[in-house]
Amino acid sequence: MSQQELAKTYEPQAVEPAINEQWLNSDAFQPTPAERSDGAYCIVIPPPNVTGSLHMGHAFTFTIQDMLIRWQRLCGKSTLWQPGTDHAGIATQMVVERLLDKEGVHRRDLGRERFLDRVWDWKEHSGGTIVNQLKRLGASCDWSRERFTLDEGLSRAVREVFVSLYEEGLIYRGKRLVNWDPVLETAVSDLEVQHEEEDGHMWHMCYPLADDPSKHVIVATTRPETMFGDAAVAVHPEDERYRDLVGRQVMLPLTGRTIPVIADEYVDREFGTGCVKITPAHDFNDYEVGKRHHLPLINILTPQAHMLDCDEVPEKYRGMERYEAREHIVADLDAEGLLHKIEQHTHQVGRGDRSHAVLEPYLTDQWYVKIQPLAEPAIRAVEDGDIRFVPQFWEKTYFEWMRNIQDWCISRQLWWGHRIPAWYCDGCGHITVSRDNPECCEGCGSDKISQDEDVLDTWFSSGLWPFSTLGWPDKTPELERFYPTNVLVTGFDIIFFWVARMIMMGLKFTGEVPFRDIYIHALIRDAEGQKMSKSKGNVIDPLEMSDKYGADALRFTLAHMATPGRDVKLDESRIASNRNFMNKIWNAARFVFMNRGDAQPDATLRPELDVNRWILAELDATASEVEKALTEYRFNEAASALYGFIWGTYCDWYVEAAKVSLYGDDEAAGIETRTVMLTALEGWLRLLHPVCPFITETLWQSLHGPDARLVTDRWHQRRDDHDARSVSRMQKAIEVVSAIRSIRGEMNVAPGKRIAAAIACPAAERAELESQQLLIMNLARLETLDWLDEGAELEAAAVAPLTISRVYLPLAGLINVGEELARLDKNLSRLDKEIARAEGKLGNPKFRSNAPAEVVAKVQAELDEARAKHAEMEAAMARLKAI
Repeated sequence: MSQQELAKTYEPQAVEPAINEQWLNSDAFQPTPAERSDGAYCIVIPPPNVTGSLHMGHAFTFTIQDMLIRWQRLCGKSTLWQPGTDHAGIATQMVVERLLDKEGVHRRDLGRERFLDRVWDWKEHSGGTIVNQLKRLGASCDWSRERFTLDEGLSRAVREVFVSLYEEGLIYRGKRLVNWDPVLETAVSDLEVQHEEEDGHMWHMCYPLADDPSKHVIVATTRPETMFGDAAVAVHPEDERYRDLVGRQVMLPLTGRTIPVIADEYVDREFGTGCVKITPAHDFNDYEVGKRHHLPLINILTPQAHMLDCDEVPEKYRGMERYEAREHIVADLDAEGLLHKIEQHTHQVGRGDRSHAVLEPYLTDQWYVKIQPLAEPAIRAVEDGDIRFVPQFWEKTYFEWMRNIQDWCISRQLWWGHRIPAWYCDGCGHITVSRDNPECCEGCGSDKISQDEDVLDTWFSSGLWPFSTLGWPDKTPELERFYPTNVLVTGFDIIFFWVARMIMMGLKFTGEVPFRDIYIHALIRDAEGQKMSKSKGNVIDPLEMSDKYGADALRFTLAHMATPGRDVKLDESRIASNRNFMNKIWNAARFVFMNRGDAQPDATLRPELDVNRWILAELDATASEVEKALTEYRFNEAASALYGFIWGTYCDWYVEAAKVSLYGDDEAAGIETRTVMLTALEGWLRLLHPVCPFITETLWQSLHGPDARLVTDRWHQRRDDHDARSVSRMQKAIEVVSAIRSIRGEMNVAPGKRIAAAIACPAAERAELESQQLLIMNLARLETLDWLDEGAELEAAAVAPLTISRVYLPLAGLINVGEELARLDKNLSRLDKEIARAEGKLGNPKFRSNAPAEVVAKVQAELDEARAKHAEMEAAMARLKAI
């Protein structure tokens, strides 16, 4: 395409792939050498799961990150947007296990090594989907540096961190209660538990007194199948009803075993009967009670949540699945007269966020990080301002969690992941933890050692991401240059999972914070504020939107909606509207190119015409707004400023105003205007590029030739020598034209019809406006423009009072007053009905109390709009009747 040619219509489906190919086949996204840059700027991508496909949340966060990177690249920084993917332990293992299920094969049939071969094979062929999707969106990561949390370098970093923490006593192995997923057969962290309110039952069971079986205490539970793990019955120490029972024994039904009655302040006297069963190995609260009273930990479940084959479980129930056992236990209690009653009960149930299975508190040996010594410096880093949350209110959420943080269970009973570098000796029982695979036991020298079967929590390796991807533990040039990184962009839902752990690990192993700013963005929801899900059918797919409307339209929509807060309500119509914005940009550029002649952009030009001085001043004001907004992470304000300038100031005002010179007889004015049109367009292409890279790169190459590249050019350079008086004159001219257009619209005057106008103003104001008379007459479609003395009035004319002057439009003969009054009267009648209907709804207490808040607000907004229109039409009728 030559500089003079631009297709009649904008077709993003044709433009975007070609531009993307140019970028990806060049080094445009790679950092520039230090000697050719103005400092460094780095963002690490929150690594998406290797199993993932691009959803709207991804599109949102990556658009924001790409805006920052492209902006800083244009500003001359050596930018690194570090890409990569996460191995996603549980998620990936589940994907491959489902594939094996279709083949009728279980992973244990294959064995660990063959199963891992299958996972790596899947990753090789199917694991790069989201990376290609990110490229489609225009993400300008340095793809030559793509990392994977299980690649060789990151695996080395993970092992170094584990061994270092172990050597310092900050990693230990202990037997504790964990959240256990019986489907995946692994521990999961508290953060991976989804608590859902579900309908269930409360069973009230009788525990006879051992020394007087004719009497009993009643305990209530939602989990009767765990009773075989009971170690005590507890009452409150100040509960007079049971004071005489403390220290005595009760019989555990169906077992023949006795357990003590203990007193503990944990018991709520007002809940149920005030007696609770204590099952230390299967309830987190009971575990703490058991520690205080030195109760035995009795595990009665297998890892698959079946009843264990052990002495504490009666033989009848051994091997039963937990819910099957529940049915038999309840029936047998009832048969023995020990079931007091069953109540309907709604309670919180913890489910795994991956398997959705009901989780079990389960007693196992796990590896833990002693977290308090790591948390304290991470808290201080935010308190002291070394790290800043944007918006700042997220600091409170961070502090609340960090100040109450518990030791981190880092082991998972999976095969896919970083295998724990600990080896157990069959001879002496010593545990060898090593950076290298040992050949013998460190304790006794025996070669009969075996490695721990477990792998590390995925978030352990993700916590090292900002420095491990830059080459740590080696002191690489990249680590020296780009760490600490500048900003982390992420959602609030992983502040605990990921953000806090990166801060702790970064400070511990580099001595520096991993990033200076943390921008927490909102979550994307549907137009009604509902979470997007396939089951609801309300998912808006970013790739479908990109194919339908173009990636730039999607990106601009997401940027425009990136207001600080939790929720963004996304409607497809917003994306369609911004596709129209792209069309507007294209058509304006096409007009400029068709009329450019031999002109070239010239930022050094000092124009003579007010209109040209004004547009360059407006461009610089917009640049200042955009820079401030991006600096403050107010992406919506940056997008709004760009939209207002490009659509309103440049396209609607300047391009139309430029036609006066382009099609006039003043050759010098025409030459100057062509140059300024191109200069201003060049400027806003630079400003818009971080948000809409594809269309701006395409137009840049039409402006400067096919070898030009905006992606690696430079940011717009503002000037400070603008003529304020020229800007003021143009603003006054625009005020006059806007007033005339408004009256024409109110009076239903045909847009193309030329009319007469008059302006009454002081002499000094007239001098300023007269200098723009030709422009005013062209833009307002005037046949004549008369000047009146200040304070003069014009009969039978519509009037618009302005800041200093008044604009009159004589309407006699211009419109058919009778017809126009009839039309307005008909519209008023329609509005009267709309207003009455809305007032009726809002005046109905039942409607206000039963309808959703957003529906009430919508009706109120419709009423307000109808009333405003009604007032406007009444004013228009009054003006017509005065003619």
